[in-house]
Amino acid sequence: MQISLSDKTIGFASRHTDICVIGSGVAGITAARRLLAAGHHVMLLESGGVDYAPDTASLNAGESIGDDYYPLESARLRFFGGTTAIWGGRCAELDPVDLERRHWVEHSGWPISYGELSRYYEEARQVFGLHCWQPKITDLEEAGVPVPAFDQRKLAVPVWSFDRRFNRFSLAHCLDLVHHPRCTVVTHATVTAINCRSNDRVIDNVVARSLNGNQLVVRPQMVVLAAGGLENPRILLNSRSSHQHGLGNNRDQVGRYFMEHPHARGGKITDGDAWRLLKLFGRRHDVDGQEVAPLITMSRGTQARTGSLNSSLTIVARQAESESQFWGMKAYGGLKHGIAPNRQGRALWMGVKRATTWAQRYVDPARPYLLHKMGKLELALLVRAEQAPNPLSRVTLSENRDSMGMQQIKLDWRLSDIDKHSVSSLVQTLGEEVARLGMGRVDPAAWLLDDGQRWRTDPLISAHPIGGYHHIGTTRMSGDPRHGVVDQSGRVHDTDNLYIVGSSTFPTSSWANPTLTIAALSMRTADKIAEALVRQNILGYRRKDQAAPSGVKLTTASETHVITGH
Repeated sequence: MQISLSDKTIGFASRHTDICVIGSGVAGITAARRLLAAGHHVMLLESGGVDYAPDTASLNAGESIGDDYYPLESARLRFFGGTTAIWGGRCAELDPVDLERRHWVEHSGWPISYGELSRYYEEARQVFGLHCWQPKITDLEEAGVPVPAFDQRKLAVPVWSFDRRFNRFSLAHCLDLVHHPRCTVVTHATVTAINCRSNDRVIDNVVARSLNGNQLVVRPQMVVLAAGGLENPRILLNSRSSHQHGLGNNRDQVGRYFMEHPHARGGKITDGDAWRLLKLFGRRHDVDGQEVAPLITMSRGTQARTGSLNSSLTIVARQAESESQFWGMKAYGGLKHGIAPNRQGRALWMGVKRATTWAQRYVDPARPYLLHKMGKLELALLVRAEQAPNPLSRVTLSENRDSMGMQQIKLDWRLSDIDKHSVSSLVQTLGEEVARLGMGRVDPAAWLLDDGQRWRTDPLISAHPIGGYHHIGTTRMSGDPRHGVVDQSGRVHDTDNLYIVGSSTFPTSSWANPTLTIAALSMRTADKIAEALVRQNILGYRRKDQAAPSGVKLTTASETHVITGH
């Protein structure tokens, strides 16, 4: 069932449950479903409602003091379903090298193996309506798509898959949670603190408040923090009832290692086979009923030889950096980021997105090819880079407070020399292969040759010119509590019953969009929680004031209310 904490009849309330999940994005929803399937009672807390609201969105505000970044108030969405309400549907698995300890990448290495992660990918892909198998470049070739014969010892051509449903995680499409007899969805419930018992290792309660002053205290057996890469550290750092520096922050690791997928123009291809390149990279392809698109990365051997990250690029038709932006791209960017992302605004953007996708399939690459031949567009290298983990790139708290009394975040995003070096190596390697195959010449972007410039953002290269709105690494996974916030299971070090899911737990960022891996890791962590509950003989145990399946029992200071869903 669903209730709203802003309901005026609630006031101050308390509730017991097996598991409290904080956040209703991909991570929280996936974990909740997994835990319900394991037989547990779940309370899912969402800070927003079922749609965008400006007063709730203002809780995202903060200051940015490092490299230029998007305004924090609009860098994520605070309502049921989270930022997936406007995501592009890109799904990709991490590469095995992403989990390895790379001697040339400081702070790299995951405390779990690729095999441990990959066994959850098959189920995770089904969450997004995808085939259980990850498409490869050989699938493109079998589908009749001409793929350049790059030397596989130098370059790899991985493949994105696309979820065709933009609203898969909206409340209307998560009614299985709303109607589940052991699930309670509470909207307008902003978590302001997670409090420990006196021994500091066990979470006693989670405090959530609404904008109109109502308060809910949840007393769970387990807590799953799934509020995103900016809010996860913020909630931990604001939870100081028993930890002076914030919950899970005994070793000053919470908020460190903030990573994005920074975007850039890596250069252009001149005198090349524009038709062939745009036909391959400038559109999506149908492989056995699944939309896919290829991109280019360096092989693991090339990464090791050049001391580079696992960055990626694709070849697109774009205006030159010096040009004025076409009205069409301005219109698309304005629709996605210039209007309120409420239901009407998202519907308008989705309509444009569907039209764009249709054009990519049935008209492109003819249109950009003709514009390229007319000298209006160049064959640009659109970079979507891996960022190296950097402990100085971090989220801390500012002195400013929001309307809930919580300290806002201060983001100090810092790129490193290896981030740029990796793009240079990728562009250079592609240039060698393009020349060898007689497909033209690669001209690197000027900023890559400028020793004094660490990164350059180009508003004409992408509708998201700075990065992918991917907030990664701020509660990273580590086998050693001195170098991370959660352990191999996703449990916060030095606590017994607090877990974190989402891309904030990734030790490294890869080139791959994080959503598919978020779902896979959420399933894995949920399984670990279920195992822990069995070990503690909690399965089947219910407190006497546990809610009945037909209602939600909220014990207030004066009386007990039973509130039905609405």
